[in-house]
Amino acid sequence: MSTTISFAQNPHLEFKKVLHQRVDNYFKETGLSRNYNSAMVFKTIVMLSIYIIPFVVILTVPLPFWTVLAAYFLMGVGVAGIGMSVMHDANHAGYSENQKANRWLGLTMNFIGGDAYNWKIKHNKLHHVFTNIYGKDEDIQSRAVLRFAYAAPLRKYHRFQYIYAWAFYALMSLSIVMLDIPKRFIYRRKGVTNIAPYRFRRSLAWLIAGKLAYFFAFFGLPLLLTGLLWWQVILGFLVMQFTAGIIMSIVFQLAHVVEGPHQAIPDKDGHIKDTLIEHQMKSTADFSKGNKLLSWYVGGLNYQVEHHLYPKVCHVHYSAISKIVEQTSREYNVPYYVYDRFSDAFMAHLRTLKKLGSIKV
Repeated sequence: MSTTISFAQNPHLEFKKVLHQRVDNYFKETGLSRNYNSAMVFKTIVMLSIYIIPFVVILTVPLPFWTVLAAYFLMGVGVAGIGMSVMHDANHAGYSENQKANRWLGLTMNFIGGDAYNWKIKHNKLHHVFTNIYGKDEDIQSRAVLRFAYAAPLRKYHRFQYIYAWAFYALMSLSIVMLDIPKRFIYRRKGVTNIAPYRFRRSLAWLIAGKLAYFFAFFGLPLLLTGLLWWQVILGFLVMQFTAGIIMSIVFQLAHVVEGPHQAIPDKDGHIKDTLIEHQMKSTADFSKGNKLLSWYVGGLNYQVEHHLYPKVCHVHYSAISKIVEQTSREYNVPYYVYDRFSDAFMAHLRTLKKLGSIKV
């Protein structure tokens, strides 16, 4: 397969023209900004508080160890919430029309232990353009003993992945925290990023400094300021990371690795037969759109179709936009995948993991 991927071109595609016009009209008629509103600001404060306040309590108030672990668990919920609801919109330049605000809020990724620069390459540049295309979209690349793409090599142990996958999902957040530095070199070597050498060295220095500050905060401060033992600090940190990892992994997987959305295979020249917007519709699914609490917490990532179509629109608008997308896709006979309940999407992912463990393209 060619290393260059191209999509079909159809500037007169009626579905695309009508859909964008209707969404534009929605914002004109309502007078709403495409970006944040007061509810988004409130959510940002809540998510940051869930992450910060328990840690401040751990550092300042003597607590039984089981309470400390509960606080770390709550912090993990906050890490996932920041990643899905705050950092995500900001690094898509969708939180605010002010790009400085987006950059600063996007750095909440670094605040929770990751790296905004790496994330934007992996997510914006690779996943959003090459959604569910094996070899390009890192989200469906095989990891350790997990197989997420039908085009990936099939091993005998994959038939059990629907059982053991959940343990590896819990490692998602921790792997980001620990592997960001080598990931920066990998992207450099692959040519995914081509910034000047001096800018690369400077960004790498900031990344290393940020990681050192993060690890000092989460390991040094508890050891210096509390009576926690070293193994208790490590265990608490792992509880936080595993909690965030399992939450984020499941939410992301339910949008793409489920029954319905396909995994396009380019021809030998790297050509995809669909236009980009058709490809996004065919490779993505919504779930639990009627669950307001879930939608609030996951930052609208259950409206994944709308997010892929309008990544620079703040997620607080996805509920309204989804009605337009669903109606328009029905009129033009374009696939629109949606699971009404979280449990339906979860079981669809479980069945897909089983299929991926036994089916070869």
